[in-house]
Amino acid sequence: MAKALLGHVGGPDPRMVSEMRRLQQRVRDLEAELTRLQAENDELAASSRDEAFTRLQDREPVLT
Repeated sequence: MAKALLGHVGGPDPRMVSEMRRLQQRVRDLEAELTRLQAENDELAASSRDEAFTRLQDREPVLT
């Protein structure tokens, strides 16, 4: 049964192993990019909040 799961007696297919390694590297690269983009998004959101707060402080008071 184990031989049937591996595909043949010689062990795992080198092409399959190579493809698996390539895909694992791609996943790591995408995870790193996701982390970078999340940090950039957090920075932009904080900057936007600070800018909006500054605009609110600069407004003149409403006459009552």
